[in-house]
Amino acid sequence: MAERPPSVPRLAWLGWEEEDEGTEDAPAWQLDEVEEVQLLQADPDWKLPEEQEHAQALFHSSAQKFWESLKPSEREDATIAAVEGMADSDSYNAEACAAMLDVLVESDTSRLQHVPSIVRCIYRWLMSNTHVSAEHRLDNSLLELTHAHPHDVAVTLLRCAPSCDRAAATMWRVMVSRSRTAEQVLRELVCVLEDWPLHSTCTSDGDSSDVFALAATRVLQEILRLPGCPQRLNVLFPRIFLALLSQIFFATQQMPEEVDTFWRGCQQEGCPPTNPSRFAMLTVKALLCRLEYDDVVFEVERKRGWDTLLSAETYHCAMGLLARQLHGISRSLCYWIAGHLVKLLRRKKQLWEVPAMAFLVELLVYPNVRCWGDNILQLVPMYLQSKCRVMRRLVLRGLLALCKTPLMVRRMRPLLRRLIDLLTDADMEVVGMTLSVLSKVLRATGIPIATSITLQLAESLWPLFDSDANHVQLLSMHLFRDVMEFVVGEGKKPLKQHVHRSLIPLLCHLYDENQRVAEASQETLLQATKFLKNRKLQQLLEREKTWVVAKCLLAEYSSRVDEYLQQCLLYLQSPQASMRVAAIRFLGLAGRHVAHQQVKLQVIYEALQSTTKDVSDSVSSVAIQTLFLLRAAERNPPSRFSLPVLQERFHRAWRRRPSLWDIGFLCCWSSVQS
Repeated sequence: MAERPPSVPRLAWLGWEEEDEGTEDAPAWQLDEVEEVQLLQADPDWKLPEEQEHAQALFHSSAQKFWESLKPSEREDATIAAVEGMADSDSYNAEACAAMLDVLVESDTSRLQHVPSIVRCIYRWLMSNTHVSAEHRLDNSLLELTHAHPHDVAVTLLRCAPSCDRAAATMWRVMVSRSRTAEQVLRELVCVLEDWPLHSTCTSDGDSSDVFALAATRVLQEILRLPGCPQRLNVLFPRIFLALLSQIFFATQQMPEEVDTFWRGCQQEGCPPTNPSRFAMLTVKALLCRLEYDDVVFEVERKRGWDTLLSAETYHCAMGLLARQLHGISRSLCYWIAGHLVKLLRRKKQLWEVPAMAFLVELLVYPNVRCWGDNILQLVPMYLQSKCRVMRRLVLRGLLALCKTPLMVRRMRPLLRRLIDLLTDADMEVVGMTLSVLSKVLRATGIPIATSITLQLAESLWPLFDSDANHVQLLSMHLFRDVMEFVVGEGKKPLKQHVHRSLIPLLCHLYDENQRVAEASQETLLQATKFLKNRKLQQLLEREKTWVVAKCLLAEYSSRVDEYLQQCLLYLQSPQASMRVAAIRFLGLAGRHVAHQQVKLQVIYEALQSTTKDVSDSVSSVAIQTLFLLRAAERNPPSRFSLPVLQERFHRAWRRRPSLWDIGFLCCWSSVQS
């Protein structure tokens, strides 16, 4: 054999096919038993020659020959043992070990069983070698490993170096330097990012230790600093963007002890001296800038949105602001962000669902985003029942946005019962938006509504006529009018009871100080007379003879005077003086109808007496006058044969007379019988 040149290590010079014949029968690869392993020991006098590529080729060729001489069952163990020795540069030649790893990876990476061990060895080797050439010697092997086993490689590296030190940063840069591995790595990072505070997973070696979500954030920030940022970042932007936003939120809400300990360790190793929530926020800004969305960053900064994002109380407001700023960037981007938000909301992730809904609702201004309408409607029943007032408001805002699409309005019919239940909510903003949605659904469907739903809706509407919020009063009156107009067939009869109960509130609100409410009350009352088919009341309203309407109402529905009386007494407590006056005058009219019922008359007297000391002079004056007239009428009852009494009796008899047709029919029938 020719003499080995001093510049070439012995491992590269000797051919493994010229080993002793007993090698084939040797036991499995063991460092302390096989003599050939000693060939991996480094020559202390050897230095890397200038012809680097030529030397690497020699190492690779020798490693390939040695690889082929081993049994298939021994090959991976042999390589693992060699790779584990890479970090020990005093005992092993790193170049020879690297050549062994190259051969292993080139053989069949999909069948490797010790990927986490290989990754850890590469990391330790990079930690012990600071030379530039050493840093990139295993790039190809690392890329092949990453392509075949992205989960094992990414998770193992996150566990080895959660703070992303120099060696780890070198490995991450290599892994994202090729498009085919960049997307795989980014997807693995996103999976970790989305789980706060720890991501539970398991690698092929059985290691199930959790991974810190902030470790993935640290890696992502390192990737964003690269001159050539991965092109696939655009594809995964919605998931990465939302995952980082969720991290900001959770970091402001809760900071588990293990996360706090981890973060203090990161700061000691050179991470920015900020808290985790601000660190995640800075990463969001870096991500937007990297994708050339600088205008979004600037506008949110100008409106102090970034500081708002760091407060748990105002976080959802900042999310809405951020979503509005994205409107002008890309509609397709908003579409994909909305789709991912729907998936997140379906999981019902605690705490973060309100900010996610706030972001989604702001994106619904775009017609293409409303294409997710069916998916969003599936979420509505769950979130309408939320105990969070903000969430209920956001869901209703989303429904109002979806109402701009006629198809979505028709598909909201199954939600009617749940929406009606919200009409008893204490939050008038929730009630107002619910009324708007119900109104749009009723008008757009054109399909008769079930009688049970109609009755439930009518029962919930008329109490809202007295709401303190004017917009709720208007919407409830308009919707009640629509209900009376749209109900058909058998649904009309059971609805009459609710219509009768609405007459006194509507009559009193004819004198509402808010002109719009008064007009709405008149329109609704007119529709009620049409529904009840009371032509006389209808004509009086059309002629705007309001007080004659009250008198006629008592005469037409005398059997309901007690009910009307109880309703009217409530309006004596109205904050509006005009409505208190209207109630007093109605009580005066009702008193004449119950003059012969001493108990009810006494109730009216007491009610009027309590209003004689009203803070408003006009109210007290009308109360005193009405009380005086009622008592005078009680002392001097009208004669049985006085003109007003006779007129009233005549009118009653005339209304009860048989029709001419009935009279003629009876005459003809009697003549036939005779």
